[in-house]
Amino acid sequence: MDNGSSSEAFTKSRRQRRGGQEAPAPPKIESFVPKKGYTPDELKSWAKRTGFVSTFSSEISNASVGDVNVQSDRIGGNVGRDLEKGLEGRVTSNSPKIELDPVLGRARGGEVDNRRGFEIEPDVGRIGRDGNFGVEDTKRRIGAELDRIITQDDPRIYVNGNGNDLNRNEQRVAPNAPVKEDEKKDEFKEVVVNGSPSGSGEPGPAEAQNPSTMKCGIRDNPRFALAACYGLQHYISLAGSLIFIPVLMVPAMGGTDKDTATVISTMLFVSGITTLLHSFFGTRLPLVQGSSFIYLAPALVIMNSEYYRNLTEHRFRHIMRELQGAIIVGSLFQSFIGLTGLMSLLLRLINPIVVAPTVAAVGLAFFSYGFPQAGNCVELSVPQVGLVLIFALYLRRISIFGHRVFRIYSVTLSFLIVWVYAFILTTGGAYNYKGCSTDIPSSNILVDGCRRHAFTMRQCRTDASNAWRAADWVRVPYPLQWGIPIFHLRTSVIMIIVSLVASVDSVGTYHCVSVKVAPRPPTPWIVSRGIGLEGVCSVLAGLWGTGTGSTTLTENIHTINATKIANRKTVQLGATFLIFISLIGKVGAIFASVPVAVAAAVLCFIWALTVALGLMNLQYCQTSSFRNMIIVGVSLFFGLSVPAYFQQYQPDTSLVLPGYLIPYAAASSGPVKSGNEQIDFILNALLSMNMVVTLLIAFLLDNTVPGTRDERGAYVWSRADDLGSDPEHIAPYALPSKLSCLCCWPRSRTRQPQPSEPAPQ
Repeated sequence: MDNGSSSEAFTKSRRQRRGGQEAPAPPKIESFVPKKGYTPDELKSWAKRTGFVSTFSSEISNASVGDVNVQSDRIGGNVGRDLEKGLEGRVTSNSPKIELDPVLGRARGGEVDNRRGFEIEPDVGRIGRDGNFGVEDTKRRIGAELDRIITQDDPRIYVNGNGNDLNRNEQRVAPNAPVKEDEKKDEFKEVVVNGSPSGSGEPGPAEAQNPSTMKCGIRDNPRFALAACYGLQHYISLAGSLIFIPVLMVPAMGGTDKDTATVISTMLFVSGITTLLHSFFGTRLPLVQGSSFIYLAPALVIMNSEYYRNLTEHRFRHIMRELQGAIIVGSLFQSFIGLTGLMSLLLRLINPIVVAPTVAAVGLAFFSYGFPQAGNCVELSVPQVGLVLIFALYLRRISIFGHRVFRIYSVTLSFLIVWVYAFILTTGGAYNYKGCSTDIPSSNILVDGCRRHAFTMRQCRTDASNAWRAADWVRVPYPLQWGIPIFHLRTSVIMIIVSLVASVDSVGTYHCVSVKVAPRPPTPWIVSRGIGLEGVCSVLAGLWGTGTGSTTLTENIHTINATKIANRKTVQLGATFLIFISLIGKVGAIFASVPVAVAAAVLCFIWALTVALGLMNLQYCQTSSFRNMIIVGVSLFFGLSVPAYFQQYQPDTSLVLPGYLIPYAAASSGPVKSGNEQIDFILNALLSMNMVVTLLIAFLLDNTVPGTRDERGAYVWSRADDLGSDPEHIAPYALPSKLSCLCCWPRSRTRQPQPSEPAPQ
């Protein structure tokens, strides 16, 4: 029967059913024309308007394309993908073939798939070209649309954007698995090609699952009191990373207790300023900026070189000025590669295989320094390490008033308990030795009975520091407070290379945090903007004299995971509070009085956490790949072994240095002897640092050994068009409206829709 006869037969039967009265002509429905950036709702509404309506049971048909199982989508009324002719020949289904009646448009003879329980209802208001009331036309169009979407041989699916990538170490969807109650409410599930909505073949992040699990999201507006509490919580959980670096570093530089208190106050002040700058002008992610451990290793290398190790007069100030000059030069280079866009080119070469061992090497670099320092007072350091492990691991699931206090404040609670314990030992007379002064003056070493007790008293007593008596109540940190910075080529080149390591570390942190708190990752230009601003912040740290540069703290990842708080407002309020308490000199004095052994024990846990957070980046690549295993293993091994070779060349005046500082003295006594002292110092210093050697090896191997993007786990960065097409995507990274008009550079990278163009769906 041709199309005309079929149409006449249907019209005649309809007139008879309606008593001879012809029904009014239905409105003409335009054909669906796919366009760029269409939404699933548009396809769904078109399917309904064309009469493609069906019911679906609680089971999902599954299709297999290549080697990957694909969960069938539900379009309009949950119609299985195997019905569409656009997938015939490529998609196999477990369901039997359904024959449609050419007149009624439903299963012939009442045959309905029992497992699916669907029926295709005819559109009584429309007759297709083939006489089957538009059903076949509808099927062809939907099949063609799905065929256009599925353009790769290795499709994966994101269910409502929750990031269940079937190629990752996630739980696979079993064939014919029952649909959960919350899934039954959804009328459409988006097909994502290769884990990316754009079909670019890049592994996609968890775009909606993780942000929805946050108690306070990045764009939420909590009450002021609640935001202040959240901000305090965020900074207290990071207290170990913010205050304990000067406790170890300043005494090694020859500084006094008052100098330690001043550096701690300055570090808190600069951390608050740089965090505010990053939250307004950087990536705008809720990340705390602070003194990074990346700069601690080169600082120890510089201060223990032969140029400074034997200085007796103003040694602290001289070394601090040298570090200031080197940090400023390295930070200017970091700002240059960020603000000029060169960082966006480097992002193509920086993958998880590079970031993971590099960040892990930052923590492993202090394995010979951590516990040797903590072991100076084992009665305090061992309880400290034990308590922080008990709180972080064994008691992490205990909830008090809805908060997992032990997991969030594992470092802070254990530190406070051990500090009180040390105070009890001190006041109880545990460190009072007959004939020895409790003030621990230098004359104690002249008395034979006190000589062997003086070091223990200095390391364990809580009243050994005179910082409380020497510090002022109010002191405002100011630039160049230690003097004019000193610029030398040898130290400047070292800090330039270290700034690259800091940039690699920040790239990994940006990606990990954006996956958890934002709908989509930032674009390469936004990452470059953040790296450029970090360079500016490190310049400020160099001018104020913190002794280290300012970068994004890797521990932010752990804090956000533990607290489920990822709000920009809370971080800003916490930064403001940090600036306020930094003006109170006695606050820095309190932290300066912490026994060095306790501070070293806390840092042992934080360095171990840094190693774990670095290796966490391997989740974005194929960890079972032989290529990846070799690259990570070789880079980590030689990143520890090569510096050990350089560190074995001990300085001639090794008796001046404690044993745990000798490995950091290789810059002046290493094996490189080129005849040029500047080159010898640079090469010996760089090759004696674990993180630098690890970065060089991992970077070289990952970018020269062949491997697919999926195997390498290349970081997925959004495109400007992707973010600009949806305000919800660009909002977490967009500059404030009052500032964006002054900063046209970032806006030029995000294409805004023109008035003549249709608004994005």
